[in-house]
Amino acid sequence: MDNGLEVKVVRLHRFEGDSKLKAFVDIAIGDFVIKGFRIVEGKNGLFLGLPREKAKDGKYYGAFFPVTDEARKSLSDVVLAAYQE
Repeated sequence: MDNGLEVKVVRLHRFEGDSKLKAFVDIAIGDFVIKGFRIVEGKNGLFLGLPREKAKDGKYYGAFFPVTDEARKSLSDVVLAAYQE
């Protein structure tokens, strides 16, 4: 991310088997840790699923999301690179 905050993966828990869910990931942005990212196998390859919470109505809503497409791509690049290692 280009705003001077360092983004790094602090926990990456991989799953074995044929599930579409490949890993849970926690990241640090500056001095803050955000939990609940997911690496998922989609029809176009791996993608980064953002944290979400289940509301009282039973639906899931985003709990964290980048403001710009550039920020989303940068975050995704960092996390998927850590998964590929």
